[in-house]
Parts: sequence; C-alpha cells; structure tokens
Amino acid sequence: MGNQVSTTESSRWVTPGAAYGYDLIGDVHGCAQTLERLLQQLGYKKQRGTYFHPKRQAIFLGDVVDRGPRIREALHLVRDMVERGNALMILGNHEVNAITYCTPVLPGVCEYLRPHIPANTRQIAETLEQFARYPQEWADFLNWFVELPLFAELSHPLTGQVFRAVHACWDQVLIDRHRLAYGSAHIDMEFLRASVIPGSEAALTKQRLTGGIDLSLPEGMVMTSPDGYTRRAFRTKFWATAAHTYGELLFQPDPLPDAVADAPISPEHRAQMLYYASDLPPLFVGHYWLKGRPEPLTPNLACLDYSAVKYGRLVAYRMDGEAQLDANKFSWVYVDP
Repeated sequence: MGNQVSTTESSRWVTPGAAYGYDLIGDVHGCAQTLERLLQQLGYKKQRGTYFHPKRQAIFLGDVVDRGPRIREALHLVRDMVERGNALMILGNHEVNAITYCTPVLPGVCEYLRPHIPANTRQIAETLEQFARYPQEWADFLNWFVELPLFAELSHPLTGQVFRAVHACWDQVLIDRHRLAYGSAHIDMEFLRASVIPGSEAALTKQRLTGGIDLSLPEGMVMTSPDGYTRRAFRTKFWATAAHTYGELLFQPDPLPDAVADAPISPEHRAQMLYYASDLPPLFVGHYWLKGRPEPLTPNLACLDYSAVKYGRLVAYRMDGEAQLDANKFSWVYVDP
C-alpha cells in the first residue's frame, strides 16, 4: 500500500477537517492522574465529562493497562475520548495479553489462551485486582480491545504528510498481509486465537507489531530486570542499519551481559533484523521503557514510552504534519511518586 492512507482505518474515528494536529501519547500503564495532567498541559479540556481539544486529536500508542495505580480510571478516560471521536487508541502488547489471559481455550474450560503461569499472572495482577468489583466493566473493556487496530497510518489534513503509529515495530510486509486478510488494521477473535499458535501468521504479526523484535540470549543465559522479571531474550532496534555487535543493537534499559554485548551479531539473528529506512513516513512507537530527555531516535522515528509507571515521564509528541521530527515538539509530565 506504500504511503497511501487506508480510508477504512482513518474514517472510523477522524471527522475530516476536524483535527489540525495530533498528539501521540506513550504507554500510560494506569497512570490516570498523570494522563489528565498531560492532556491539560496539551490544551485538552473536559467537555461533558470527556477530554476534548477543538483542533487536535490524541493517539494513544497502547499499554494503558497493567502495573499502575489507576488502571480502571485510565481506561475509562481513554475509551470515552475514543468513543467521542477525540482520540484513537492502538493495541499494545498488554491489551493483547489481557484478552488472551482472560479468554478460555474453549467455553467452560479452565484453560486459557495465555497460560496462567506465575509470570503472566503477575503481569496482569494489578489490572484484575482493580476490576475485581467491576467484572462486567472488565468484560466490556476486553470486548472493546478486540475492536481496536494494531496500527494506524494517517495523513495530516493540512500538509498531506503521512505518519504512522504502532506499539512496537512497523513491519511493512506483515502489515500489508494483514490489510489484505482483514481489510484494515483491525483484528477479531479468530486472529487472537491464532496468535497463540507458535509459528502462525497471526503470532508473528502480533509479536512483531506489539512486541518488536526480540533476540534470544545464548542457551542457559537469562537476564533479571530490577523489577524482578527474568528474561531469556532482549529487545532490539529495528532501525540500526550500522549495528555490528549485540550491544549496538540493544534497545531496553537492562544491559546485556558483557560477553553478549561485545559479540558480533550472528547470521541467524541478522536475518531476523528489520530496518525502518530514513525516507519512510514519520513513525511513532511506545513499548521500550526509555529514560532521559525525550528526543527523536532518528529524523523520522520517535519512541514515546519514557517509563511513566516507573516514576519517569508520560510523553506526547505534537504532530503537525512535518516530515522531519522536531525535538522541541515533545511534551511531558513527570509521574509523582
């Protein structure tokens, strides 16, 4: 499809001519009060109980659920904005995980699409606890998640500049195949059931778009993050054309063991790498737990996840149709411990 914008994707939520700018917002993870502060800073005001901007629309990059103190409030805020046409939300890996964790393999069977092993249960524990007294609300949100798109490709109404949003990684081949199969960026329960089958097209699409490109550590080696999660793989840059070692390819806060970081990238792993070229439309992602002052990763690529739920920053980028991203157009609020 190249740079052409899908009418199906955009017309579901954008009133033509209504928005003269877009505010892309990174991973909220239940930080509802921080999100309200950020929206107010961006000039959004409450109108009939929902945040609204007369000339702009918000685009949430997924991962509104899990970990934070006000997940339920954050979901209500975001869904209300989407349903009023004031925002779009794309799926993050945590929303996909929530659906599959809560969906039985078969009706009446106590086995789920996402296994209830300790690591998976720990990830969703805060969300389920906060919805414990609101089971119907949670069921409604799960149904709503299934209606959300995996990615968005839009053109700015004033400049015509195309820009893209996905939670973790833009893979044009997989996106084109998904559009061919589904007609748009949207999914259904059939897709989600297939996404838990190793090696399936749906599994690859879900992992690549919502989880990025993870490379495995050498056999027997694990990494333990400061928050206690043990991982056997690490997140990588999908734009690092000049990377020669694994350390140069790493894209996560937790460092690699020195022996791995200094090792050259193997032919097997190099074949899994993907490059987002500098001449492609601007792209916005979340997912990667960055720290420090927000800035573009490349002239056409920005990550907006700056570890809000870990007392970092909740970050937005104010997109006004530019082809080259501007470091001065990031906006953020710090999360108050």
